[in-house]
Amino acid sequence: MSRPPLPPFTEESARQKVRLAEDGWNSRDAAKVALAYTEDTAWRNRVEFPRGRDQAEAFLARKWAKELDYRLIKELWAFTGNRIAVRYAYEYHDDSGNWFRAYGNENWEFDADGLMSNRHASINEMPIREEDRLFHWPLGRRPDDHPGLSELGL
Repeated sequence: MSRPPLPPFTEESARQKVRLAEDGWNSRDAAKVALAYTEDTAWRNRVEFPRGRDQAEAFLARKWAKELDYRLIKELWAFTGNRIAVRYAYEYHDDSGNWFRAYGNENWEFDADGLMSNRHASINEMPIREEDRLFHWPLGRRPDDHPGLSELGL
């Protein structure tokens, strides 16, 4: 299975890969998103260390079951060869209606077929008031004309 764009990345193909990842995660479809990762993918996400596509899918399903109305923006930070670094922010609320904004950085490594073999994430989050939310598009893909992180001052 191949997931273009493929490494080695150019600035254009790295930006495309980042946007495709953002779009996938904004779908909140754990089974579909998991297909972007190798069968033996290795993750570090806060205190969890999913190993393999099945564990990654289970992680995502748990995540989106508790992080309601999840909306994410990713931005390319750096790239070289088969690696991409991104920064991102996402907003969600819990089942009690409390809103949060999470900020993070990820380092990605891809195999020759464009599947992510390693994902290392560092994330911090903070409570926000609903009126302080910045991500207001309908659930799903962020519209092309919606500001990115830099334009929002994040």
